[in-house]
Amino acid sequence: MKVLVINAGSSSLKYQLFDMNGEKVIAKGNCEKIGSEDSFVVYKANGMEKVIETYMPTHSEAMEQVLGVLTNPEYGVLKSLDEVEAFGHRVLHGGEVYPDSVLVDDEVLKNLEELKPLGPLHMPANIAGIRSCMKVCPGKPNVAVFDTAFHQTMPDYAFLYGLPYNAYKDWKVRKYGFHGTSHKYVSGELAKQIGRPIEELKLITIHVGNGSSVCAVKYGKSVDTSMGFTPLEGLVMGTRSGDLDASVVEYIAKKTGWGISEIITYLNKKSGVLGLNGVSGDMRDNEQQIKNGNKNAKLAVEMIAYRIKKYIGSYAAAMGGVDGIAFTGGVGENQEDIRQMATEGLEFMGIEFDKDKNWNMPRGTVEELSLPTSKVKIYRIPTNEELVIARDCVRLCK
Repeated sequence: MKVLVINAGSSSLKYQLFDMNGEKVIAKGNCEKIGSEDSFVVYKANGMEKVIETYMPTHSEAMEQVLGVLTNPEYGVLKSLDEVEAFGHRVLHGGEVYPDSVLVDDEVLKNLEELKPLGPLHMPANIAGIRSCMKVCPGKPNVAVFDTAFHQTMPDYAFLYGLPYNAYKDWKVRKYGFHGTSHKYVSGELAKQIGRPIEELKLITIHVGNGSSVCAVKYGKSVDTSMGFTPLEGLVMGTRSGDLDASVVEYIAKKTGWGISEIITYLNKKSGVLGLNGVSGDMRDNEQQIKNGNKNAKLAVEMIAYRIKKYIGSYAAAMGGVDGIAFTGGVGENQEDIRQMATEGLEFMGIEFDKDKNWNMPRGTVEELSLPTSKVKIYRIPTNEELVIARDCVRLCK
């Protein structure tokens, strides 16, 4: 079975074509600057890469371009679109409506439209990607896979805020959590590495990238996570502030005269690592700033690691212990100092971290980072959200 996985952003569209007989990626790439005259398609397959400049005013044209390169008689990997049996879509928000992935029909599309206010920056693009596939390939099944779904097992005392109950009842203000597809995949892989059924384990998965979150997975189910009503809550991130006293919003408004939208942009787009080092939210740039003597760049790393450490401790307490911890995401997989600093001082929990191995291992591999005597197993596990989406397509399209 061949599955095309789509991750649609506001002006971009990433894609991966899987052959699920062996779970192999046949081709992948992305469409960038959708809506601009300088838009282009990147296509990678069979060891080659092509960049095609073409005008894509909407996601529909982007999907047409993707399907066009995949079936190109010169370099494509498909003889015809008939070979694609399903489309899988990463969708930001399922609210409380969707605790699992779902086959898309008219009712699902209607529900997704109603969920737009919960994810105004991402949901319109996610929906556009689904509609584009339906338009270009009518009759083919489309599966929506939600970032929030994995966290729908959180108990009410974990997902509710200390607000009047009608804020939840009438407006659905609650913690939803995100990165669920990544946490689901990594916790499953961590259980395999430990060699015990996930239903017996208490795990903490730490996804650190431009957006970052921590998840407590008890017996295979998410019981708490650091992101909240939006992806702003939790860890210090690339451009997001993370946990914050809500009164700061009013204080900044009085100091600046800004409105709510300006302050939310400030917290989402101009804070975090970028706000601290003053140059970039990219951790690779932050590393260079540390080498250049930027003290606030070093401070950013220390703050990220400290927040991670606090969440490890709190989630271990919430679950009554922890058997395994996994680092994932672009930063979690590749930044040694954050992993080391986040686990230092946790020896009282039974954590014994292998510092030498942490600094001397190849990229892109699954690696154990705990010493043999460690009661808590620690791993670096590359995430694979696209594979989870493809697997859900197979499960729901049988």
